[in-house]
Amino acid sequence: MEPVAQLSPRPWMEVAATRAVLAALCADGADVRFVGGCVRDSILGRPVRDIDIATHDQPERVMALLRRAGIAVVPTGIEHGTVTAVVDGAHFEITTLRRDVETYGRRAKVEFTNDWAADASRRDLTMNALFLAPDGRLYDPFGGLADLEAGRVRFVGAARERIQEDVLRLLRFFRFHAHYGSAPADAEALAAASELAPLLPTLSGERVAAETLKLLTAPDPASVLALMRDRAVLAHFLGEAGAIARLAALVAIERALALPADAVRRLAALLAGGAEAAHAVAARLKLSNARRDRLVALAEAEPSLSPALDGPARRRLLYRLGAERYRDRALIAWAGAGAALDDALWRDLVAVADSPVPVFPVQGRDALALGIPPGPKVGAALKEVEDWWLAGDFTAGREACLQRLKAIHESESSVT
Repeated sequence: MEPVAQLSPRPWMEVAATRAVLAALCADGADVRFVGGCVRDSILGRPVRDIDIATHDQPERVMALLRRAGIAVVPTGIEHGTVTAVVDGAHFEITTLRRDVETYGRRAKVEFTNDWAADASRRDLTMNALFLAPDGRLYDPFGGLADLEAGRVRFVGAARERIQEDVLRLLRFFRFHAHYGSAPADAEALAAASELAPLLPTLSGERVAAETLKLLTAPDPASVLALMRDRAVLAHFLGEAGAIARLAALVAIERALALPADAVRRLAALLAGGAEAAHAVAARLKLSNARRDRLVALAEAEPSLSPALDGPARRRLLYRLGAERYRDRALIAWAGAGAALDDALWRDLVAVADSPVPVFPVQGRDALALGIPPGPKVGAALKEVEDWWLAGDFTAGREACLQRLKAIHESESSVT
């Protein structure tokens, strides 16, 4: 395999941790190359997060070389040729060149090789099959460079075969199209995706969730989700995604307000069917408890936020929901209302989330100190004071709240 271009060194290639790993792997003359996302994103000038390295040395040899250099190594996937080197907190995934002997879903029976082209041929997309030598030589066995520059997301080899090897690649195609592609999407891949979409329910919820949430952070996820809907893909794993227009509006609002993409907020905007649909999606995608609870809370119909709320009502909702949930609910409501991006009333509603969240100035120990017996009476008394405090638009301070609490206790005591 001959190089197709010579790239200048990238900053991530020059840092001490990367140089230390390369020096260890190449100590006895081994040929190593960067592969995958670090190469792809470097070419596009995007930030590089994960550094993957390919080598023809087998995993046991790789570990020995790293340990000889004093580098910590973890056998993260040694049966498939992968180990992880750790230097100063940075992680480097190092995988031995391999070829597939048998494929069955995510797992495959592999054998190690020294054939770079054979290793490249088992990768999913052409833009992920680019190799970059430490000296900047770029190797491109399947036209990935041209595809990357053209915004063309294309499978290595036949799309149908690649997806049948691992159905998750169907979702990865759309996710990569959302982040790297330009319209129109690859026709062969779309045809294969439509045909094989009924296999999506065979995937684990966790794997589907990971791809879905990554897709949702793309600059324009709505257009890709619409494509998935039109190609009869979306219905097989996210049938509740009935509010694509609201998602598109939310993305535009986020951009107008310079807010970062938030996958869970976007997912809540995408779903039709309220909290019930959110519960179903969270269960199917095996979302963490925290993500499940947040998704359901954002999908609930009440409380409703709108510019019609006066100042005290907005502040009460800010207190009840917290700043993050208040902002998310306001953004989703704005997106659903179809109001203009420069609508001052909606902007003011969202801006309330930047205000300090009031803190209730009395606690359970204050009730106990006044002689209220432990148990339900403490909670009931505090709730009554809190409601009074809220009705007064948070103007009462600690002393006033304590006096109110004392009055409630004395009133209860006189009755009993």
